Amino acid sequence: MRKLIAFDDETMAALTRLGRDRMATIQDLADEAFADLLKKHDVPIDLKDALRKSAGVRRKKS
Repeated sequence: MRKLIAFDDETMAALTRLGRDRMATIQDLADEAFADLLKKHDVPIDLKDALRKSAGVRRKKS
């Protein structure tokens, strides 16, 4: 699914630099950021995470 997100010029420049430094695309950075946001708010990302959460099993930190 595609969605359009607008960034101010300074934020886009910073994301572009970060992507270049990490050899990542803007999509890679967005995927990482949204995964971190969902984790922070304890929202399961996939079925496996949802099943763990419903069973009360904590995920091992790597």
